Amino acid sequence: MKLTAVLVILSFVLAVAGCGKDSGDPDGASVSLIGAGATFPQPLYAKWSAQYARINPNVKINYQGIGSGGGIRQISERTVDFGATDGPMTDAQMQKAQGKLLHIPMTLGAVVPIYNLPEVSKPLVFSGPVLADLFLGKITKWNDPRLVELNPDAGLPDRPVTTVHRSDGSGTSYIFTDYLSKVSQEWRGGPGKGTTVNWPSGRGAKGNDGVAADVKQNPGSLGYVELIYAANNNISYGAVINAKGEPILASIESVTRAAGSFEDVPNDLRMSITNPDASGAYPISGMTWILIYQQQQDPGKAKALVDFLWWATHDGQAMTAPLRYAPLPEELLSRVEQMLKSVTVNGSPLLSDR
Repeated sequence: MKLTAVLVILSFVLAVAGCGKDSGDPDGASVSLIGAGATFPQPLYAKWSAQYARINPNVKINYQGIGSGGGIRQISERTVDFGATDGPMTDAQMQKAQGKLLHIPMTLGAVVPIYNLPEVSKPLVFSGPVLADLFLGKITKWNDPRLVELNPDAGLPDRPVTTVHRSDGSGTSYIFTDYLSKVSQEWRGGPGKGTTVNWPSGRGAKGNDGVAADVKQNPGSLGYVELIYAANNNISYGAVINAKGEPILASIESVTRAAGSFEDVPNDLRMSITNPDASGAYPISGMTWILIYQQQQDPGKAKALVDFLWWATHDGQAMTAPLRYAPLPEELLSRVEQMLKSVTVNGSPLLSDR
């Protein structure tokens, strides 16, 4: 064989062998990451996954919004690479996991009361105790005196209230019931807080999208969803009176004020930011976490996962506001960085170069 032919063949082989090497994966191998859990941040995670695939074509992220309860269950059983939840795991749940799980805060958002009242043209105002009594089934008509007192000029109709809650294990439910437990003694002593509770009234629907669809299709309905689901479905949502007595509509600014009002942040970052005592703060604000094992098993997947989470909690935060989420506060970011740097494979940290 002539030398030129050998060189051509050799060049072709080297070119093939080098394909994909610029993806950020030192071995050029494709990595698929599987995640599941909260529907609260699902629109943002979908956007992040698509953008990250453009930057790192060899990393594919498949996230399924199955509810926070499902995310906790699947990561605990190691059937996914990462879980996601809007309600922090309990100590009992942490003990059942197959190793130490880390709660990585990803973004902040608002849970809003949504309603379908064609007769009402202006945003309604709710108080915490009134929301609790609506979902307890104690307030059954839209023109109840307590609602009229909060909304004297709204023209509330003589129409039954039908509440809609999540039927699946839900971090959105955790945020909502955590808030109700802080503002209503009866709720605290009755249904309480959790990703699943025994709802005393109303009907259930699966996922934020399921609750949004149910309320939109049924006049007289009242539900609760993450803010983007109300906005995307063009559903009316109300202001909520905060701890300072101010009626506050959910927004990036009012959620950021809620998050910034807490000084006693636990080391494991499992915390609630509902009902803060801060002016301008939206009271049903929440944090959402990705759950990962501190000690990873697969080196390739582990490196791809922590690199993605570093990107999402840094560069990816610019994508939060257009989707009506609030970015992580700067004072929290250093804690997130420390947590990500603690992730290891075979005892070696994955982000030693950061």
